[in-house]
Amino acid sequence: MIGLGAILLAWLIGGIPFGVIVVRIMSGKDVREGGSGNIGATNVSRVAGPAAGVITLILDAAKGWLAVWLTSYLTNGNIGFMSAAAVTVMVGHSFSIWLRLIDGKFSGGKAVASFLGAFGFLTPLPVLAVAIVFFIVVATTRYVSLGSICGAGLFPIACWMILHPDWPILLAAVGAGLLVIWRHSGNIARIRAGEERVLGRK
Repeated sequence: MIGLGAILLAWLIGGIPFGVIVVRIMSGKDVREGGSGNIGATNVSRVAGPAAGVITLILDAAKGWLAVWLTSYLTNGNIGFMSAAAVTVMVGHSFSIWLRLIDGKFSGGKAVASFLGAFGFLTPLPVLAVAIVFFIVVATTRYVSLGSICGAGLFPIACWMILHPDWPILLAAVGAGLLVIWRHSGNIARIRAGEERVLGRK
């Protein structure tokens, strides 16, 4: 029961819409009504400026880290529950229960920052590896979304090659990678159409 409670807590933590809160405090705007409408750090930067984006990125990553740390603490380091919590906090971010209660919609972000925090705690070396991939892709293409997609797609492979982990971690890595890619399906369509936003260009 404690493990299931920890997973539920991870979902609730993941749903905290820091992007909405930060933009409201710093600019008085609703981030969902500007830019792409996403509540993640990239769109927060577009709507309220780089400082707001950085703050949102840190807070979203922190909630991913906190969810897995709490699960580790409550379950005495049970890898199965920790792996489940890592994916669950991402799902909570993508489909926020708190935004559902506010406006009736399960809206949310694309779970990249919460992924970094959650798996940064669970599998730090593979996260570092795909972070390098992310920066290389963004530097060469100037597509932040493409960097996220490539990093997410390679993450399960990085986990397997670097850690040779137990199956709960590998399964969570696959689930996390698929979730991030799926949440970027609109970006993929825009990249193929040549309509995706380029970093640094309005």
